[in-house]
Order: sequence, then structure tokens, then C-alpha cells
Amino acid sequence: MRLQLLAGASLASMASLAFAGVVQAQTSPATQAPVTALEEIVVTGEPAMRNRTDDVVPTLSYDLDYFQRFEPLTAGDALKRVPSVTFLSDVLESDGVRMRGLDSAYTQILINGERVPGAGVDRSFFVDRIPAELIERVEVVRSSSANRSGDAVAGAINIVLRDALSLDGGYVRLGALHWEDSEYGQWGGAYGAVWGGQVGPGRLLVGGNIQDRRNPKQKYSQRFDEPNGTLDNTEVQTDTRDGTDYSFNGSYDVDVAGGRLELSGVFVRTDRYQDEDSIEYVDGVETDANISTINDNDVDIRTDNLSLNLRYAREMLGGETKFKFGYASIKDEQYEYEYESEYLRDKVVYPDEDRFTADATQTDIEDKELSGALEHKRALIGDTELEFGVQWNQKDRDTSITEPDRVRFNVANGSTNGATAWSFGVFKPTDGGLSKIEETRIDPYVMLSGENGPAKWEAGLRYEMTDTTITDETVAAADRVNDQDYAILLPSVSVRWRLSETDRITASAARTVRRPGFDFLSPALLTGEYGDNDFLGNPDLEPEKAWGADLGFERRLGRRGVIGINAFYRDITDLIEVTNTGAYSEQAQDDYDEAIDDGDTPEEAAEKLVSYVLTAENVGDGQVWGVEFDLSTPLDFIGMEHTGVFLNYSWLDSSVEDFMGDRRFNSQSDYVFNVGFTQDIPSWGAAFGATYRKQGDAKERIVGEEVVTSYGGDLEIFVEKQVASNVVLRLTGSNLLDSSKDEVFDKFNTIKDQMARDYDEYELETESAGPWFQLVARMAF
Repeated sequence: MRLQLLAGASLASMASLAFAGVVQAQTSPATQAPVTALEEIVVTGEPAMRNRTDDVVPTLSYDLDYFQRFEPLTAGDALKRVPSVTFLSDVLESDGVRMRGLDSAYTQILINGERVPGAGVDRSFFVDRIPAELIERVEVVRSSSANRSGDAVAGAINIVLRDALSLDGGYVRLGALHWEDSEYGQWGGAYGAVWGGQVGPGRLLVGGNIQDRRNPKQKYSQRFDEPNGTLDNTEVQTDTRDGTDYSFNGSYDVDVAGGRLELSGVFVRTDRYQDEDSIEYVDGVETDANISTINDNDVDIRTDNLSLNLRYAREMLGGETKFKFGYASIKDEQYEYEYESEYLRDKVVYPDEDRFTADATQTDIEDKELSGALEHKRALIGDTELEFGVQWNQKDRDTSITEPDRVRFNVANGSTNGATAWSFGVFKPTDGGLSKIEETRIDPYVMLSGENGPAKWEAGLRYEMTDTTITDETVAAADRVNDQDYAILLPSVSVRWRLSETDRITASAARTVRRPGFDFLSPALLTGEYGDNDFLGNPDLEPEKAWGADLGFERRLGRRGVIGINAFYRDITDLIEVTNTGAYSEQAQDDYDEAIDDGDTPEEAAEKLVSYVLTAENVGDGQVWGVEFDLSTPLDFIGMEHTGVFLNYSWLDSSVEDFMGDRRFNSQSDYVFNVGFTQDIPSWGAAFGATYRKQGDAKERIVGEEVVTSYGGDLEIFVEKQVASNVVLRLTGSNLLDSSKDEVFDKFNTIKDQMARDYDEYELETESAGPWFQLVARMAF
């Protein structure tokens, strides 16, 4: 409540001051930038390169035409081609951005420069929720500034959507998609339209998009008792994700009372059905007689994202003042059920089942955020500029996760023999499954910037105050409400030094923060969360803080090309890791009691006490570092002005101490590499190109499990033909190398077993998918 009152008072006082100066405004805001001609979007006509930005903070900017020729479906598909962006997703999926290989929670995802809520408990946002057709450009922001949220330890991705100033005219996109996952394949469609132009006193942009999504995968697992040991079983699985994305966006830009008012909104709905079917065979003998289980695990998903924003800017009080108000929400509804039939419990083999089990989970998450900001910028002495303001955000998140208390069978022996003679009982909340989160942030900041000869610089301070209240209805009344209140000072400084007309150096240093995930803060006790180990949340967790530095060099090549190299380092303190409380788990206590009942002495029964209650704590420090290289240029300097090439390579490394010693940050790939080219043939009105991507191995070590994930290379191509002055046909092929995801799992029941390498299971899993194709027509009008 204290922060809410402070937010209201701060915004009100600054608003009063600003509006008092309206009558003093002498000039209107700068005139709008020229709109983009439609032909530049539908028919590019020349190689599209990375932008060379004028930002002081090291920023890589990519316009839509850099990606569009390969017809990405989502923002995630587009981001696969930029430096240092990795994913730990299934094949054909690009959801949680892992900038510099770090967990998604270390990367700040912005839409039009503003934070957006995600459904994940780690506060991350899945970029595959944003159709690529909405994008105007993508910015990779490597360091931090005082006027942006400090939740960007690894960096930030700013996805800028088309607005009312983006287009003059309209275009239609019609596409057919084909996936080769059956004898005749599967077909889908992609349909979109955008129009921008003058309406009344202002400019309007409206757009809509519908596109089918499909991800057909095959998985194969081999499970051994230990490495190079006995094969216990194999599993053959199909995993198909089928759905449709719907999106609508609009914006209106108009002069009002001597200032400029911008109204914008975007709505995205994801309808998806995930169907996993698997058969498990004993001893790896894949015949009907050796079927041990048949499993059907399906998830029905509907996710709605809504974002509404109002911005008003005008010159007053000797400078420019901006008012911002926003509303953003995500509603995620999932219904998951799992049916499993077991065989070989007696002498009768498949198709007669021995036991049938069923379970289901209903998940409903609704996250709403209200935000506001009041910012003022004015010139000081010479080329120095002062900017200050306050940003406010109020989050309300309701979570409901329920499961049936039992399964009712209508046959005496509990077997269904293929019939549906059963039903679920009453759905009740799981442990930690019924909660409410209220979080208020007030972030005042001040920043100075200027230009002195060859140097352009900025320096600022940001003070982030956070008040989080978690109410968990599934725990005892005394532990139900937990409040966390903290404040962090985040300084930042950046400088760009012009060495010559073609060369420049950028350097940045900033303090950033990563707030704890909601699952770690919740006080619920989750049984069997890590093998046989339980997990108890810790409401007293402090956020992680990081000091970081970036140093880069960039050179312009010819008229539009650019080459750059950047080194980065992050020193993270108050690192959050899973630790052992020393208390015994529910499984260990049950095993102990059972041993006593069987006549064991207390000393003998104590040998069963091998699993524990784990928690999350701020345990120490970690370091992250790496080098990033990127090249993007037409080859006009060697007489090939219609050929464009791009290449980027990022080498990534880190160090952190856990319960077993030194390791990298979990699931950080050791490198990511992209290379590609485009070739325009103006005399034919045609073009073609290709891009190749490879991501290095990622290792993860948590209590009870260790995983190494490897990905195959990903090849994409396009061929396009201009069939009229305003129409282009484009054929693209993706995943042409049948890329696979290969995982090695080392599984243990207890920490003691993990230290001693006493395996519960050793598993090899491979996941693959075939190529898919698009034929797209774009017509401008």
C-alpha cells in the first residue's frame, strides 16, 4: 500500500507540474517521420542489412525486411538469426529467448519499449506468441539505461510493432503451408492484411493476421540402468502441436493541444492442441508381446495476450514531456490429461491391459499489469541533455492449478479393457496451485546525455522499489500471506567514440537485477519435485544483482554494410540456487516408518533417510562472459551490389558453484552461429537466398538430474519472383536438414546418489522433425 500511495503522489505531482506548463509551450513536437512505401515491404529489390544505429547504448537493429524473405511465422523464428540469441525449445519451436545463453528470466522482453507479462513462473515472456507480421523491427539491446527497466542482466530484446506512421497504403498476404508428417502431408494457411493512412486529423493503422501452426515431431528414448549398462526399455513417441494464431493490431496518431497523441493496441490469441502418444517396450524389444505401457498425454491450450497503450508528448517547461499509460494482460488456460494402459503385469500380453490410470490438470493463469510513466527531457548547457521521470507498474496475477482427487472406475478390477468406464472425481487445488500475487513497482530515474567532439555519452541512476505480496491458499493460515519489500539502485553509463568516418567504439557499464521466480517465492511444499526430494519455497529470497560491462568495435563497410565485435562480462551476486534444508522428505520419512514397522532397528531404518526437503536460497556469486561477432553487408565493394551476406558467431561461457562444485550456468550453450546470403536478380525480378544456424551444447545440473542438450544444424532457403509491380511470390523451405534435438539424462533419486554416481536411470532421447514449406503471395495496394 505504501508504494501504491507513493506512485499516485509522484505521478500526480509531476502531472500537475507538467500541465501547468502547457500554456508556456511555444512549439509543437517534431514533425512525423516519413511513412514507408508499401513496395519497400512487399518487394525489397536489394539486400537487407542490419541497421547501424545512432544509440549510445550498444544496440543492434534489424528491420523486418532483414527477416521477411524467409517468412518467419513468429518473432521467435525471426530472432533465431540475430547474435547471441539461443533457445532451449523443441525442434521447430522458438519460445523463450535465452540471450547470451542464459535462462529466459535474465532477458528483458519489451514490446514498443514497454514490459509485458508472461505466463511463466520465472517472469519470462514467450516470443513465439507474437506473429512476425506485426513487427516493424527488432532491437537487441546489449546493456542497460536508466530510462528502461533494470530486469536485463543478459540484455533486452525490444520488438517494435508497426504503428500509424509505418505505412502509407495497404497490403495483403496469402500463404499456404505444408508439413511432411504423413503420407500426403498436412496443409495450413496464413492470411493477413495491413492498411495505414490518413483518417480525420490523424493517421491510422489497422492489421489482422491468421496463421496455422503445426509442429510434428518424433521422439525415441533408450533407458539404461547406468551408462554402458543394461537396456531396460525403449519408448517410441509422436508429439504433434497443432493450432492457429489470431492477431489484430491498430494504432492512431494525431496532434492534440499542441502535442502528439499515440493510441495503440495489439491482441494475440494462440489456440493450440498438443498430442503426445507413446509406446514403451521392455528390454528394447519393439514387438507387441513386449509392450509395457501405452500412453496418451494431450494438452489443450488457449492463451490471450492483450496490450493497450496511450502516449502523449508535447513541448513544455523548456523541453519535451511524455505521459504514458498502459494495460497489458495474459490469460493462459490449459487442460492436460494423461491416460496410460499397462501390460505384462500378468502372463497375458497386449492387447489385454492389466491396469488403466488417468489423471488431469486444469491450469488457469491470469496476469494483469497497469503501468504509467511521466518523463521530461530538456537541453542544458551546450549539447548536454537532462532526462528524468518516474515509471509505475502494478501487477495482479491469479493462479489456479487443480487436479482430480481420484478416478472413479465402473468395473470391479479397475481395468477398462479399452472402454471408457471411468470418470474423474472433484478437481481440487494442488499444493501451491491456488495463489494470488500483487506486485507494485515505482522506478524513478535521472539521466544525463551529451556529445563532446567524437564522443557521445549517457549516464544515469535508476532506483527500483518493489513490493510483492504472495497469498497462497493451499498452505496453513499462518504462512498464507508473504510480503517482500526491497529497493535497488541501478547506475549505468555508456559512451560511443567515433574513431573515423567508418570506425567507432562503444563501451557500457551497468547494474541490473533479476527478480526471483514466483515458484521459488511461494511457501508451498511440493512433494517429489526433485526425484524423491521435496521442495519448499522461500518467500525471503532477495533478487539477484549484476554488474556488467560491454566493449565493442564497429566498422561501416561500403554504403550499407557493417561489421562488429563485442566482448561482455557479468558478475552476478546473491545468486539463487536450490539448496538442502537438512529436513527429511516425505518419501524418506515414509520409508523410515515402513522399516520400523517391518522390525528394523532405528539405526537400520535410518539408512532409508536419504532424500530431503530442498529450498531456494541466495548462495553466492556467478560470472558470465563471451565474445560476439557479426557481419552484415552487401558485396558492393567488390562489384556485387545485388549480393548480401550475413554472419554472426557468439562464444559464450560462465562459472557458478553448486552442491557438486563448479559448472556453467544451467543450459547455457557454448556458442551460436548464423550464416546466410541473399542474391537479387533485377533483370528477372527474382531473388533467392539461404541461411544456416547451429547452436552449441547446453548442460544443466540440478538436484537429481543432469542433462546435456545438443541440436543439429538448421537450413532455410527462399526463392521469390516479382509477378507485377506490386506483387511478389515467395517460396520458403525450413528445417531442410531434418534438425534433431538430442538429450542425455543422468537421473538420481537422492543427492547422495548423485554425488556417488549411483544411477536411478540413464536415458538417451532424440527428437526430430521433417522440413516444412510456405508459398506466400504479397500484394500492395
